[in-house]
Amino acid sequence: MTTSTPMTKVAARAGFLIGVDVGGTKVAAGVVDDVGGIQTQSRKPMVASGVASAGLAAVTAAIDALIAMDGNGKNTLRGIGICAPGPLDPASGVVINPPNLPCWRNFPLAAEVAKIYNVPVRVDNDGNAAALAETLWGAGRGYKNVFYTCIGTGIGTGIVLDGRIYHGRTGAAAEGGHCSIDYRGPRCACGKPGCIEVYASGPSIARRARARLSAEPGSKSAMLDLAGGTIEAITTAMVGQAYAAGDIAAREILEETVGLLTLWLGNIVDLLDPDVLIIGGGVAAMLEPFFGEIRDRLPSCSVNPRCNEIPLVPACYGEDAGIAGGAALSSLP
Repeated sequence: MTTSTPMTKVAARAGFLIGVDVGGTKVAAGVVDDVGGIQTQSRKPMVASGVASAGLAAVTAAIDALIAMDGNGKNTLRGIGICAPGPLDPASGVVINPPNLPCWRNFPLAAEVAKIYNVPVRVDNDGNAAALAETLWGAGRGYKNVFYTCIGTGIGTGIVLDGRIYHGRTGAAAEGGHCSIDYRGPRCACGKPGCIEVYASGPSIARRARARLSAEPGSKSAMLDLAGGTIEAITTAMVGQAYAAGDIAAREILEETVGLLTLWLGNIVDLLDPDVLIIGGGVAAMLEPFFGEIRDRLPSCSVNPRCNEIPLVPACYGEDAGIAGGAALSSLP
């Protein structure tokens, strides 16, 4: 296991932190303690297509619900961190033009929330924030340089260097899901060819499974049984269920996914040489049985002679990564 200088422990301070995870359909918020434990949560529907003030009201409703749980205000709110879809500017806290939140265009989210609650507010994307939460409190605790990826509907990433989120020159760094592994590959939704997201995200795994069975008429598979005999109904979860039941086709689909991810992670290792690689998201649990195989294959996809010393571990935070990530943003001085 790679050794590294332990992270400086975040000193306990009076008051509590609130982490907020804003999505296209919901706002999830939670009170998070100084060791990353989520104490209470609230959820409210997001008004994504309305006016900017309606979207802001959805965020404040989730925060207000948490504050109300504190009873008579025995504790003091210390700070708020918000995970919001990008593009955004983490330095100014302005949400620029996220496709799934049309209500906000160049909206100063951090400033508006700070004005209401009179506390420091930080805004960042979910990949960056989750990477920070894992570094401070989760699977990356004890490491300075962390690469985090969340594999789900898409592939998001976050980079923490020397204990700080790496944002790059304009705040747009760490779009690792849109690193191409084949310039002749299929076009990603971002417009680039052959992004790892178009090969190894959850929907992409299901799409490859459907394509395989369509190319082999009459073939038997547990995936097809789970889908009621309709190839078009096969989902990523069904691929995982079929693999767990010993289905050969499902295993081959996941083996192919492992090969693609290993090639991509080899590029990440050669670029960053991180202390640890952390994989989270809805697909991570399905792929966890293959982590050892990824580690074994990594030397063939990396020029780093010590790449197999880098731990590859599952993330600690699951569906609450956005809440923990938001709180992590506001926990630092």
